[in-house]
Amino acid sequence: MSAAVLTIDGPSGAGKGTVSRAVARLLGWNYLDSGSIYRSLAIACLDAELDFTNVEAVCEVARNMVLSFDCGENLLVRLNGSDITSRLGSETTGNAASIVAAYPPVRALLLQKQKDFRRSPGLVADGRDMGSVVFPDAPFKVYLTASAEERANRRYKQLIEKGIDANLLQITREIEERDRRDSERATAPLIVPEGAVTIDSSRLSIQQVIDAVMSLVR
Repeated sequence: MSAAVLTIDGPSGAGKGTVSRAVARLLGWNYLDSGSIYRSLAIACLDAELDFTNVEAVCEVARNMVLSFDCGENLLVRLNGSDITSRLGSETTGNAASIVAAYPPVRALLLQKQKDFRRSPGLVADGRDMGSVVFPDAPFKVYLTASAEERANRRYKQLIEKGIDANLLQITREIEERDRRDSERATAPLIVPEGAVTIDSSRLSIQQVIDAVMSLVR
């Protein structure tokens, strides 16, 4: 029997990463951050100064990149041996990842890599199509969302705390555009997976969301 899977899908900024890592630690399960896979590919393509419209070139980078994940209190991601964690959250990386994730050949290449994370004792999979495409048979599915305004506020506060200049209106527009692009793409669009429990985190604390997810699995 294949290992149990908990999928946590939803739009950017809903708190998926923080909640998923906390739940994985509490359960003692393996962890998959699918967004980091696509963001890592985006960084590899940016570093190679690729034309993002050249799908075959993007696929070649995807074939050759080597990724490793360390899910401690904070996620550590290495690309070809180099720590790229600090670059994963940038708006440039996020926008580029959304572009490469829309290419069917790229998604096909990375799909099996994601499925390989499913092993005993279980897996918490965080992304946008975990419950709908990658693990449609997962026994536990969550769709974690929040309003665009709330997600923009969270992102704005994160940047300001890091001493990075930010424009709240611009961030809101970028989030809304990314939501539209992710929802309307032909391949694996952002949807509520069949059988998923929807949790709106707009007015909830991180701990309240974690508790809700844990009660679902238990």
